Amino acid sequence: MEITLAEKVETSFVKVNEVTYAYRLLGKKSDVPLVLCHRFRGTMDDWDPAIVDLLSKERTVILFDNAGVGLSTGVTPNNIPEMANHAVIFMESLGFDQVDLLGFSMGGCIAQQVTLERPDLVRSLILAGTGPGGGEGIQSAAPEVFQVAMKPVNVPEDFLYLFFEQTETSQVKGKVYLERLQKRKEDRSPFVSEASVKAQAQALMNVREKNFLFPRLGEIKQPVLIMNGNDDIMIPAINSYIMSQHIKNAQLIIYPDAGHGFLFQYPELFTEHVSTFLKNV
Repeated sequence: MEITLAEKVETSFVKVNEVTYAYRLLGKKSDVPLVLCHRFRGTMDDWDPAIVDLLSKERTVILFDNAGVGLSTGVTPNNIPEMANHAVIFMESLGFDQVDLLGFSMGGCIAQQVTLERPDLVRSLILAGTGPGGGEGIQSAAPEVFQVAMKPVNVPEDFLYLFFEQTETSQVKGKVYLERLQKRKEDRSPFVSEASVKAQAQALMNVREKNFLFPRLGEIKQPVLIMNGNDDIMIPAINSYIMSQHIKNAQLIIYPDAGHGFLFQYPELFTEHVSTFLKNV
């Protein structure tokens, strides 16, 4: 069985102030790296190795655990602005003047905040399965979806429900994705702690209730690629459409027969779209 780059790349660490950030840097050397910001309850080891390997064929890719998550130390903030500040501190600690930023789900909120506060740092922005929290027309997940997402421990059936369509084709792809996640055997990030889960949940609630991202979407001038599955029960696809209408330089792609985890269902197509976008930035 072929060993993938994502499976064997070593974890590195950088300490800034009192926080040690864990990260993995891999791929073809590029002047502008692609930095990936993950979802609620996600760590470096929840990124699909198929996606990481394909993206890293053309550019430098950086995965990291934000403060208090996975292999990183510190306390997880209970708000998006502080999470974004940690992301900026981490990226600047590696000495990069500019990055391309890919944010998935909650990571998309963080990526938006980073772009708004540090537009000099972000060359382009990719927003996958995410939204601006609140605002006119923005839709939230149903209560039963939140109940599953907030379970103390999520089993495979929960992931298949939350991230994939309830069709045979989507469910099969979801199971294959979950199998891919198990390829890395050593040096894995631990599950996100209960305290960090609660902090992240509070951050997501705040971004919706305080509505500080939506009014500022028009300030984003960078090229933006917005992507989602057509039946995302976590962050409905209508939110992606609304964002594309408020960000001046945005393009939108919706994937069929797919939910929140559309990128894991279509890793080849997703990375092809991302690569094409970045080549034209």
